[in-house]
Amino acid sequence: MADTGRRGLKLGLWWMAIRPRTLSLSAIPVVAGSALAWHEGASVVWLPLIVALLCALLIQAGTNLFNDVGDALRGNDGPTRLGPARVTASGLATPGQVRRAALATFLAALLGGIYLVVVGGWPILAIGLASLAAGWAYSGGPRPLSYTAWGEVFVMLFFGLVAVAGSHYLQSSGFTVSALWLGLALGCHAAAVLLVNNVRDLEADRRAGRRTLASVLGTGPARGLYAVLMLAPFPLLAQQLGVIGVGAAWLALPVCLWLALRFRHQPPGAQMNHHLARTAQAQLLLGALLSIALLW
Repeated sequence: MADTGRRGLKLGLWWMAIRPRTLSLSAIPVVAGSALAWHEGASVVWLPLIVALLCALLIQAGTNLFNDVGDALRGNDGPTRLGPARVTASGLATPGQVRRAALATFLAALLGGIYLVVVGGWPILAIGLASLAAGWAYSGGPRPLSYTAWGEVFVMLFFGLVAVAGSHYLQSSGFTVSALWLGLALGCHAAAVLLVNNVRDLEADRRAGRRTLASVLGTGPARGLYAVLMLAPFPLLAQQLGVIGVGAAWLALPVCLWLALRFRHQPPGAQMNHHLARTAQAQLLLGALLSIALLW
C-alpha cells in the first residue's frame, strides 16, 4: 500500500509539472489542421493524426518541464509567486529530476517524429526539429525566449501556424493558405494565454529583470492586446473560411468577448490563474467548433 501511495504521489507530481490545464493548446491545432485537410478532400489517415497529437502533447509537456527547472534556477519562481506552484521551486523534485523528465518527453516525441518523417518526408522533419529546438530555447540557453518580448510570437508560431500547417500537411501532403489562416486564428488564442500569464507576473518579472511583452507594454496596453488576440480570429476566419468559419466561430464569440471585457477590468493577482485556464478553454472551444463544422 505504501509503494502504491508513493507511485500515486509521483504521478500526481509529474501531472502537475506538465501543466495539464493548458495542454489543449497543442492538441486542438493538430485536430483542426487535420479536419481542414479532410474538408478539402484529403483521405482520413488516422495513425499519423494520433502520433502527431501525441508528439505535440509531449513537446508542450517537455517545454513546460524545461520552463519549470529554468525559472527555478534563475530565481524567478520565488515564495511570492502568484501562479500555481512549480515542482522545482517548491522542492518537490530536484532540478536534475525535472530536467531528465523533460529530456525523456522530448526523446519520446523524437521517436514518434521518426514515424511522421517516414509518412510526411523532409517538411515534417524540419517542423519537428524546429519545434524541439524552440521548446528548449523557450527556457534554455543564455537568453531564453520566455525572458524576452518574443514569447507571444513564439507561441503564435508553434502553437498555431506550425501545428495546424504541419498536421494539415500530414493528411494532405500539401500546404494551403487556409491552413495558415486557421493556424494564425488558433495561435492568437494561444498567445493570449501566455499574455495573461505575463500580466499576472508583471511586477515579479520586472524585479527579476525579465522583459516580457507585458512588462514592455505595461498593464493597460497589454490588456488591450489581449482583447485583440481574443477577437482577431473571427474576422480572420470569416475572411478565409467564409460561411463555415463564421457559422462555427460565432458560437464562441460571446465567450471570447466576455473574457476580453472581464480581463480589461480584472485586478492583478492569483485570480488571473482562473482567467488563464478559461482562455485556454476558449481556444479549445473555438477549435472544436471549427473542426466539427469542417467535418460536417
